[in-house]
Amino acid sequence: MSNNALNANGENMSSPEIEFERVLRPKAFEDFTGQKKVLDNLSIFVQAALKREEALDHVLLHGPPGLGKTTLANIIANELGSNIKIVSGPMLDKPGDLAGLLTNLAEGDVLFIDEIHRLSPIVEEYLYSAMEDYKIDIMIDSGPNARSVQINLEPFTLIGATTRSGLLTSPLRARFGINSRLEYYDSELLHLIILRSAQLLNVPINEDAAFEIARRSRGTPRIANALLRRVRDFAEIKGDGTITMKVTNHALKALNVDENGLDDMDIKILTTIIDKFKGGPVGINTIATAVGEDAGTIEEVYEPFLIKEGFINRTQRGREVTEQAYKHLGINFTGSQGSLFS
Repeated sequence: MSNNALNANGENMSSPEIEFERVLRPKAFEDFTGQKKVLDNLSIFVQAALKREEALDHVLLHGPPGLGKTTLANIIANELGSNIKIVSGPMLDKPGDLAGLLTNLAEGDVLFIDEIHRLSPIVEEYLYSAMEDYKIDIMIDSGPNARSVQINLEPFTLIGATTRSGLLTSPLRARFGINSRLEYYDSELLHLIILRSAQLLNVPINEDAAFEIARRSRGTPRIANALLRRVRDFAEIKGDGTITMKVTNHALKALNVDENGLDDMDIKILTTIIDKFKGGPVGINTIATAVGEDAGTIEEVYEPFLIKEGFINRTQRGREVTEQAYKHLGINFTGSQGSLFS
């Protein structure tokens, strides 16, 4: 069963939680914590576009869920002083949907397409000329009466966000002038984010409690803020309203949050490699088949975090779990991993 406390997708959030999430989101580059290199570059590109009075080049933001892609898109629009229209890739079924959005954009406006890798191929084709030439060709009628009408668009900025950059087609990827990958956060940065969020929510919190929540948030700000809200509930009912280390440990234990922030799939991947493949090395496609998950998702979403935390090594022969993973799962480490023919 999936642990919603460690779900970074934000799909199961209630309306009040979505509103809280919106309140906690930074509005300017200087308020955004972490991703320093990405932020520094984006800030320069935005300032240059404003100085030239041009639309900012199209931006691709990619990385695991919950790291701040949507927040960054809103910040870019805010810094440009532009309106932003937000849409999800799967919602754009027909070219007409896209045309309607694009023709309503004013000069310099931002169109943010989340999960852009899930665009239908026909909509993607229409997007090419819109991104490159600020024009879109629409077919009117069908059969012998069919004709093409070209519509000129105002210069705009497309910001695409994806958790699966490997699924983007080469032509689409090539049309983004700015390509930024967001990385997992370390505990120190998440600690600062939690302190800021607690201040915005007017929740008293001890430093050690904030760091404990940060340490178990899977390197993801969205999870950190979600855990903060849940621990706050425990602090108000089981304590005096202040988030202490004692309340935090009690809440995280009740929420079944892993000591290192691993979610159900992380643990499934590690135990599968240990139980079925003697700790590795084993290929990514074999792991994917064994755990019932897409190989690309494992490679782009789960593996980076497991490598960062020191639970998996990537070798030429495949993935191996480390001694630290055995220790974390409470399994005896047998020493050498299985040989290629074992």
